[in-house]
Amino acid sequence: MSFTIRGMREKDIQQVQQIAKTSWNYTYEGIIPPKIQENFLTSAYSETMMQKRLKNTFIWVSEIDGKIVGFANFSPVKENDEAELAAIYLHPDYLGKGIGTALLNEGIQTLKGAKAIFINVEKDNIIGTTFYKAKGFKVVSEFEDDFGGHILKTVRMVLHI
Repeated sequence: MSFTIRGMREKDIQQVQQIAKTSWNYTYEGIIPPKIQENFLTSAYSETMMQKRLKNTFIWVSEIDGKIVGFANFSPVKENDEAELAAIYLHPDYLGKGIGTALLNEGIQTLKGAKAIFINVEKDNIIGTTFYKAKGFKVVSEFEDDFGGHILKTVRMVLHI
């Protein structure tokens, strides 16, 4: 399977919003109630928020035959040489094909000066936690988070680079 990784463009917003929704619904089924997911996605992936992300963060998309199948969103490197990985989301049909790894590697290569990349992931998100551990992320803390009235068990992980 051949895919390309490139920077996100404004014209990609609708496809990225759809990937976020599809990925969330697949990943968090039985973990986060559908209405809570919908509320989060509507807010976090609104047109306005996507414009802010494009302007203030790094977003890479993965494309197959002109169709976006995944994306990764990283913060810029902060003063303490740390960056945040806000998301790596893939369409479920493309899990396990090296796309998530390629998106992560693109972020690592592009974030010059970063010595650590942090991510928060829901503890019961087995797909995510397994992926991050396989890539060398280590758990630094666990905490409960009020997520729109639903308590999440969040794991904070770091990758030292």
